[in-house]
Amino acid sequence: MKFCSNCGNKVTQQIPDGDNRLRFVCDHCNTVHYENPLVIVGVLPEYKQQILLCKRAIEPQKGRWTLPAGFLENDESTLEGALRECYEEANASVIDNELYALYDIPYINQVYVFYRGKLANKAFGPSSESTEVALFSEQDIPWDELAFPVVKAVLKRYLSDRKNNDFTVIQDVITRK
Repeated sequence: MKFCSNCGNKVTQQIPDGDNRLRFVCDHCNTVHYENPLVIVGVLPEYKQQILLCKRAIEPQKGRWTLPAGFLENDESTLEGALRECYEEANASVIDNELYALYDIPYINQVYVFYRGKLANKAFGPSSESTEVALFSEQDIPWDELAFPVVKAVLKRYLSDRKNNDFTVIQDVITRK
């Protein structure tokens, strides 16, 4: 950050009074600009024991498979955001949604919130964000073609939980490998 979004003047990094971290502070109006983690919301949609995945049409990880997910927007709940992302990426509607997982990824300043649910019907398809959308049985999941470590973690945990029919909400941290 170089300029204040409040007044347009230069900012410098400093530790504001009463704080303990470097922040961007406007040298003119003294506005402190906080940078906070991004929240990504997604859904794990299932249809008759198959999981819906999308092949990304956009970077990052263009051409790789993922669960429908994206950035939470202002003025929406995490569930609303997850359902919107599922519709935007897969043209799919999901019902019977339940909170499933929260993953902290501190090294990239992100927090992921995933819901699990059922496809309302078998209507889905590609969008401007996905070149392909498909249902996968457990044995057909393209593990080596998954876009993000968090997607692999969610899928592995879900498949294990499904065998035990125990879907306790999980919280985990993904660290740099």
